[in-house]
Amino acid sequence: MATPRSKAGTKGVPQHLRRRQMLEAATQEFGSRGYAAASLAAVAERVGVTKTLLHQYFGTKEDLYVACLTPVGDSLLDAIRTAMGAEGTTPDTPLRVLSGIFVALEGRREAWFVLYDRSLPPGGEAARAAAAYWAAIDTLAADGTTELLRAAGSTDPLDADVLRHVWTDLVGTLVRWWVKHPEETPEAMARRCSRLFAVAAALAVDPTPRN
Repeated sequence: MATPRSKAGTKGVPQHLRRRQMLEAATQEFGSRGYAAASLAAVAERVGVTKTLLHQYFGTKEDLYVACLTPVGDSLLDAIRTAMGAEGTTPDTPLRVLSGIFVALEGRREAWFVLYDRSLPPGGEAARAAAAYWAAIDTLAADGTTELLRAAGSTDPLDADVLRHVWTDLVGTLVRWWVKHPEETPEAMARRCSRLFAVAAALAVDPTPRN
């Protein structure tokens, strides 16, 4: 999602606010262009500072990426854990998780692409940090799907593995669609998902086409 460039400037701005401005600009840059194509010069231009000052605050490009990734990954993990723990695993858990993800990303939707950036250089600190968040989120997805299947009477581990892959792909698809539709609020998107899930459930019960 393209984000208009901002030249807020930093003259007279307290250091903690200046740092936040830089992180917001860097999240927009990494999220919209990907790590490989992102430019520190472009980040500096978004804020209205020099590359030298950006380096003084965050170090290398990889250091800056990790500084952007950490709050994104932490907030998404917190949102998922809260949604899963609110009432235990129930048929409503998937919708609660999706709603939590939408709320956590609102105002910085491009942050999803910071977390799931496939252009990260392999073997580096950035790739290791992102992989750790992916693994934590995948573990939560595996736990949740396994519990849902168990409640439905299935204990087949292959069923659980298939459902985990379907779920993670579905979440990514829904978020990517949402990013392309900025007019959709988190609440509206959650309602849309609820309607779609209801249709999918009805089709699963009676897949016969209607005339």
